[in-house]
Order: sequence, then C-alpha cells, then structure tokens
Amino acid sequence: MAIDVVMPQLGESVVEGTITRWLIAVGSAVQKDQMLVTISTDKADTDVPSPVAGIVVKHAVAEGVTVNVNTVIAVIDDAATSGVVPATASVASAPSAAAESSAGSPSSPAVRSLAREHGVDLASVRGTGEHGRVTKQDVLSAVAGAPTSIAAPVPLTTPVVHVPAAAATPSIARTQAVAELTSFVAVPKSFRVPPFVPQPGDEVVPFSRRRRIIAEHMVYSKHVSPHVMTFAEVDMHRVYKLREKKKNEYKAQGVGLTYLAFVAATVARALRENPMLNARVLDDAYAKIKRIHLGIAVETKDGLVVPVVRDADELTIRGLARAIDDIATKARDGKLTPDDLSGATFCISNPGLKGNFVGAAIISQPNVGILRLGEMVKRPVVVELDGEDHIAIHQVMFACLSYDHRIVDGVAANNFLHRITELLEAAEFEL
Repeated sequence: MAIDVVMPQLGESVVEGTITRWLIAVGSAVQKDQMLVTISTDKADTDVPSPVAGIVVKHAVAEGVTVNVNTVIAVIDDAATSGVVPATASVASAPSAAAESSAGSPSSPAVRSLAREHGVDLASVRGTGEHGRVTKQDVLSAVAGAPTSIAAPVPLTTPVVHVPAAAATPSIARTQAVAELTSFVAVPKSFRVPPFVPQPGDEVVPFSRRRRIIAEHMVYSKHVSPHVMTFAEVDMHRVYKLREKKKNEYKAQGVGLTYLAFVAATVARALRENPMLNARVLDDAYAKIKRIHLGIAVETKDGLVVPVVRDADELTIRGLARAIDDIATKARDGKLTPDDLSGATFCISNPGLKGNFVGAAIISQPNVGILRLGEMVKRPVVVELDGEDHIAIHQVMFACLSYDHRIVDGVAANNFLHRITELLEAAEFEL
C-alpha cells in the first residue's frame, strides 16, 4: 500500500520547511524510523525518520524546495520487499527547479519572514538568485526602493547582514537608513578585501549551513546592537564549598551539580529583579518579557548552538542542573528540536574549564544581554575576620555582561551584574 509522508510540524511556531537533502533515494529500501530526509526550518536542521518500512517510490518535493506543514513530500510502498523497485518508481519523480520557478516567486523561509517584517510583496520582487529565487538582498533592495539586478555574487569575505525589521510602510528616513546600511555592508565603496591566493598547505573549508547562519547572526547583532561590556570579579568560595559538600549526593541521583547551575539560578533571580535585561527591542518601542527563558550556549562538532531552559526562575538548583545537562546532551547528540532552540530571553556563555581569564560575548538576537563567564581559578583575596583584614586563597571567577545600549543604560546593567555577584558570593541556595 502506498503511504504518504507529509512535511511534519517541527516546532509549535514552524509552519513550513525546506527539503535540504533526501537521505534515501527513490527505489531504495527504508526501515521504519530510519532517517529519510533532512528538513531545514528557520530554527534548525532536522533529520526526519520514515514512518514505515518499505520502498521509496517517489520524492514529491525536490531538494531546495520549501513547502507548508502537512504537504506530501514522499510516497513509500510498505508492501514492497527490499531490493524490488515498484513500477511506479520509474515514472514518479520530484518536481524540477524550473517547475518550482514557474509556480511563483521561490524563496526560503528566512526570506519570506524578512519580507513580512518589511511589508514587501514577494510577487512584485524579481528574484536574482538561482532559477529566479528571491534572495534576502532582493528584499532589502525592494525596501530601499532600489531596482534588483543580476550581479556577481558577494564574496564570502564580505559580510552581508539583515536590516532591522521596519513597519509595513517604511518611513522615508527608515528607507534611507536601510539603503545606506545595505550599501555600506554589502557593497563597500572604497575598502576591498584583497583576493585570497591559495598557497601550498592552505585549506579552504566551505561554510556549512550552520556556520553560515552563525556568521550572519553575529554580523547582524554587531551592526544592529550598540554593544557595551561591563565586568565583575566574583568570589566563588562559598559556592565552591557548597558544591563540594553536595556534588556526590547529586551524582548518586544522576544529577551533575555544576557551577553553571548556580550561575543560572542567580541570573534568573537577577532578571526577575531587573526586568530591563529580560527584554527585546521593537521598531519604535521595547518589550519587557515576563517569562524568563535562559539560552545556554553549547559547543558541538558542527558549531555553537543555544538551546533554551524555559521558566528558569521557577526551577530549583537541582532542576536547573538537570535541565542544563539534558539540553547539552541533546545538543551534542544532534537531537535538538526547533522548539529547543527558540524563545530565549537572555543567554549565558560558559566556555568551561578552559575558558581563559575573561571574555566578552556577542549578544544573541533578539535578546538585549548575554553573560559570558571566565574560568574559575584560585586567587589571593582580602577577607574580613573579626574586624580585621586577612589574605585568603579563594576560587575566583570573572564575568562579563554584554548589553544593548539602545535600551539598557549603564546603571541598569551595573545593578544587574552587581546583583549576580552578590547572590553568588552569598551562596544562599537551597539544595
């Protein structure tokens, strides 16, 4: 019997996806739960398993094509035996790229999202990409009122960023600002990066999709948010003593009691007391977000990802430790879902044991702040005992808060970071 495989809904806010790669060819056997196709959304790349065992008789959607949730993307004959190609397989084929161009203005989910934000009708935009695909630059040109034209591709060394969302009918000033930013970033007028000339032993590594997304996000964040950094020295002595006392007990219960759990707890509490850091910037306003969802930066073999611990202020130290361990494990195993990666209201970057003295992180958009931790080392500190100062050896950590100066002033940022320091040094946690 022929079984239709449909585009799954990969997250509550996801309504469409792009077929990135077919993992099982037409005419080949597939087992139930064997990975059938890689689907890309605005949130993440996800390998989707086959719902049944059988023979793949049709790819209903070609690689690179974007379709809505519940659209049939493949057909599997669950009655066929392995190694036998059904007759229908020879006549069933995926739609061609040319057929996709003739159906309208092809574009990616990110491009359509950008067009919606700027109030641009994609049907009126002439695509300059392959097979007439509308690119992000085409949308930005439409916003700026500039005609689109087919031009040589921008070199990878030239950063191309997205421009902040404008209202449905952009003002003249905003349109001019968009045009100026687009012109300055995408097509520099005077500065040119010298061409790369490979030398013996050089290795050219193509950008993976995730690396390209990271690169675009970082360049965008630096251009849209005026970054300011403030630093704090944190005496972690009491946290260190508390963790040493309880870590084996937690370990026996299958929970890793990490310093990051203590930091996350203090950040969540400080955000509740300082809501200006739990916010996002809109076009002509800003929103203070009620719920506190912490993004935790995790390094994987494919690059950095930031899965989310939701409602972090409602979790105990035990709950935070378990939640952080769970999302980090899923990240390293490549099992994160799009929902795991969406909705962060503030982020923490923890480089771990080899974090070096101190560092400053780039804000993860659309947040207005990120806390970057340095490594924890033993240092001489001055402590007061019985009214007298003494030198002691304590575990000390430096922390850096990067914040968006569009809405966060220095006083608010300093109060927030000081509160984090105060809570960590007091170490009054219930374990």
